[in-house]
Amino acid sequence: MPYYKPIKRVKDQEERVRIAEKLLTLRSQLDDEIPQKTATETLLLATWNIREFGDNRRTESLHFIAEIISRFDLVAVQEVARQLDGIVKLMSYLGPTWDYIVTDSSEGTAGGGERMAFIYDKCKVRFKNIAGELVLQQTNLIKANKKVNNKVTDMIEHLQFARTPFCVAFQAGWFQFNLATVHIYYGSATDTQIEERRLKEIEKAVDFLSKRANDEGISYILLGDFNIPNCKTDYMKALQKKKFFVPDAIKVHPSNIGKSKHYDQIAFNIKLEDDMDIFDKKNQKAGAFDFTKSVYTIDDFTIYRPFFSENALMIKDSKTKVLRLKTEEELKKYYLSDYRTFEMSDHLPLWVELKIDFSNQYLKGLSV
Repeated sequence: MPYYKPIKRVKDQEERVRIAEKLLTLRSQLDDEIPQKTATETLLLATWNIREFGDNRRTESLHFIAEIISRFDLVAVQEVARQLDGIVKLMSYLGPTWDYIVTDSSEGTAGGGERMAFIYDKCKVRFKNIAGELVLQQTNLIKANKKVNNKVTDMIEHLQFARTPFCVAFQAGWFQFNLATVHIYYGSATDTQIEERRLKEIEKAVDFLSKRANDEGISYILLGDFNIPNCKTDYMKALQKKKFFVPDAIKVHPSNIGKSKHYDQIAFNIKLEDDMDIFDKKNQKAGAFDFTKSVYTIDDFTIYRPFFSENALMIKDSKTKVLRLKTEEELKKYYLSDYRTFEMSDHLPLWVELKIDFSNQYLKGLSV
């Protein structure tokens, strides 16, 4: 990454020094936990829901996000804001060898105006000039009970995805694949109608892409924020059907910042020759990178406390209903659950290493 220019432009000396020191700590953690990039042998693929990602972060936060993304070859990003200044600034930090593809913003309250994006290193990944959003046929829409004044009725709505999945064709080394990212409907965790819609969105995405994979004979990877609470739910079963599968090395890693939920997943429907295996089954490398070990740590609370907004310092007393100043413990809770998640994210980047060099297999096939 071309650090020298953007960091030197930070006027506040204390922040400039902190960025440099924190980046050194973050780089050390990344060196320990993320495999080194290779020229042609492997692809480091990641998915990251970056919370409400617009031009709404401190300069140092963008540096930290850029450093993390730069350790991968291709990253799917969810919750990109309608206004693109944030991702444009991020790309300037990553440098000229990086590029991105982004969807139009979603409309309606369920979509929240979000975009989805792929950020990729052009030194490793090539865009194959095909990109599109998944639109269901009128005869195959998502059926859900209609709500009127927050009450469920007997009427049935026929719906598209709340946030339209985004599919792009890429090539890395010998591996050609279509990559689809989703941000599946969430809503209330206790609302059975919403849970049903979430399940149906996963089912429809898998059905759609499975048919495409079979018809085209092309490998498909489906990744993103599925809002799956754990790997034993019907949501996970719906994701792993019709030849889509999630490697065990991915399933074991919770991806929320509290490390209790498996919201994010990476599923594969691979169309390759039998001897062309993208996974090292004996030693599969995958993980969820916990950036809070290095940046916006628990111990950093005192550093960022002066930057809290006035609204963040206040709370309505549960008994008197009068606004009062938060206690130090309440402020720490706010820092951990809100402030730092809006600076970095409430999700951890989930990643996997894939093998993409099939030159030996190809030559052996020719020699038979």
